[in-house]
Amino acid sequence: MNIRDVAKRAGVSTATVSRTINGAPNVTPYLARRVWRAIEELGFYPDTQARGLVSGRSRTFGLIISEITNPFFPEIVQGFEDLAVQHNYEMLMSSTLHDPKRMALSVRRMIERQVEGVAVLSFGMEEALLDDLKSRRVPLVFVDVGPSLPRVSNIRIDYLHGIRQAVQHLAALRHVYIAFISGPLTLRSAVARKQAFLQSMGEIGLQVEAGYVIEGDHTMEGGMAAAQQILATSERPTAVICSNDMTAIGVMRESYQQGVHVPRDLSVIGFDDVRVGEFLIPPLTSVKMSQNEIATLAFTALLTDVRRPITAPKGSEYLLRTRLVLRESTAMAP
Repeated sequence: MNIRDVAKRAGVSTATVSRTINGAPNVTPYLARRVWRAIEELGFYPDTQARGLVSGRSRTFGLIISEITNPFFPEIVQGFEDLAVQHNYEMLMSSTLHDPKRMALSVRRMIERQVEGVAVLSFGMEEALLDDLKSRRVPLVFVDVGPSLPRVSNIRIDYLHGIRQAVQHLAALRHVYIAFISGPLTLRSAVARKQAFLQSMGEIGLQVEAGYVIEGDHTMEGGMAAAQQILATSERPTAVICSNDMTAIGVMRESYQQGVHVPRDLSVIGFDDVRVGEFLIPPLTSVKMSQNEIATLAFTALLTDVRRPITAPKGSEYLLRTRLVLRESTAMAP
């Protein structure tokens, strides 16, 4: 089946069918309705790749994330796809698993499919791998790491605001010995969260004890391993803030294994506020970094850059503020 069949069914020319499908303004509403009725009756699906070759637009945005199995990312993917559908775009998604080779392959796929823009929400992959996209002047959006260049936008995360609230919340509960489990310190986002913790502790005059800051890997297994170190110290902390919720879940699991009660013996705070955190026992207190808002900002940035002149001096910058969400994994210091 092709547009000739649609044209015959609608009683119009193939040119009218083509213009209708591509949204040309010079088709009367009456004819357009006839064409779309014929398309529906015949069950015809336009060839989007062929349309892209004719129009020079793929109407596809790329989305690169770190790890689809991490509960933080599916909500971002869902939000981004919902917006794509609303704006008549397609989404090409790739997961890097923190592997530079996979990142390079993802970039190559994006180029081959002639995407109109790429959101790189991998939280730490080096932007140097994206030189091919930059040279093609494809709009890009990063989290925290994007260079100040034309058609490159940034979503800046205010890590300090939420982590400061977490530290002050624990201090109000009379906690003095507070530990922190970071993510891999090769990631800028993990370094930023660690610095936010140290700054927040210093602001209210709390000392960070030796051995209380441990590098994790943002996985549940890493959280369990870090908890083993913390719980083995002679001066055990009464609270721990984690660089992400997966780490916090690992800490809670290891605490349970060792008979350490959360929150009576150990208060635990996560970061990200993934949905599963609400259903833990006890429900996890966490610093919220809205996944839906990240998806909205990323899609908006790409759509804005696609519509603005290529000669625009630089992309846009967006700010995402974090905040503490209180649940039941924190309590008064023992």
